[in-house]
Amino acid sequence: MNADLLRYDSRYPSVQDLKRKAKQRIPKFAFDYLEGGCNDELNLWRNEADFRDIQLMPRYLKKHHGVDMRTELFGHVYDAPFGISPIGLQGLMWPNAPEILARAAIKHNIPYTLSTVSTSSIERIAELTASQFWFQLYHPTDDKLRDDLLRRLEAVGCPVLVVLVDVPSFGLRYREIKAGLSMPPRMNVRNFVQAAVRPAWALETLRVGIPEFATLKPYMGKDLNLSQLGKFMNATFTGRVDSDKVKAIRDRWKGKLVIKGVVCDEDMEESIRLGADGVIVSNHGGRQIDAGESTIKPLRGLTDKYADKMTIMIDSGLRSGPDIGRSLACGANFTFMGRPFMYGVAALGQRGGDHTIAMFKAQLKQVMEQVCCENVVDFPSVLVTK
Repeated sequence: MNADLLRYDSRYPSVQDLKRKAKQRIPKFAFDYLEGGCNDELNLWRNEADFRDIQLMPRYLKKHHGVDMRTELFGHVYDAPFGISPIGLQGLMWPNAPEILARAAIKHNIPYTLSTVSTSSIERIAELTASQFWFQLYHPTDDKLRDDLLRRLEAVGCPVLVVLVDVPSFGLRYREIKAGLSMPPRMNVRNFVQAAVRPAWALETLRVGIPEFATLKPYMGKDLNLSQLGKFMNATFTGRVDSDKVKAIRDRWKGKLVIKGVVCDEDMEESIRLGADGVIVSNHGGRQIDAGESTIKPLRGLTDKYADKMTIMIDSGLRSGPDIGRSLACGANFTFMGRPFMYGVAALGQRGGDHTIAMFKAQLKQVMEQVCCENVVDFPSVLVTK
């Protein structure tokens, strides 16, 4: 048996197994917030389905000397070619989820990305990761707030800033609308009942406390109630992040700068012109535009044209080690996943981060052995082209 398989719970060998368990363990409103996509969720479905069309060629008679997943990215050598995507309100899905995942990421030497609207603060995650974390910036409408967030990131030594550009408006997510969810969710009678029938979640939430926007807390009034907090979020983070806004950040930020949400040539060329160090091909996990493409489709065209000019990464839709391999074969330098890690923590609590990382490592190793890739940079040589 693969030694990596011994490191995680054999009852949950796949993302689908973790997802089923997570759904049993957390309230419906929390699961719907995590799971939902925009409008009719067609792009959410396409994100996963289109990966299935990417095929790899197994090679069995070629000599193989073992697998090395290490990947250099922005001067740091990570132990695997995947990282943890940012998700807002992670503490809603499972209490202290950002801290659980950050600890697991630093233990396994992969990147963890903290969201502006996460439930742990910049300073706390920096403490847990010895500052080896990435930060995803929801660009505020107030430049002073933006500058103070950058100051805090610089103060703790955050090496990589991810500027999110795909939220000029918040997506219409019907699951959340039907459930009466807001940012953060209101604890109405229906949601209270849903929480009561998930005792493990409820007890852990009581122990840890109600989740809050920890990074943004210094900028909020002390007496904000939940309805006012929703208004604060809409007023503070609604608006287009255009080239001028990215340039202002590039001029100020001395660390690595990644632009997330790039899916077309025009935005790629502008990212290069602005001096970005990397881009993440992403459609926000299918949560912003239902009529858009899956991420794997534009990735192939962008890597063909711009691989020698830009570090190109991908998230949205990856659910397995084979999906990681497919992405690398299509030219991605690195991959990120969000929901799978939240399934892991919601299903297994404190063990969820370690389990999910070990699971993906084992799956990817098996794929590399089948297609005779000794290093992750070998994947493009096994892509089956149509």
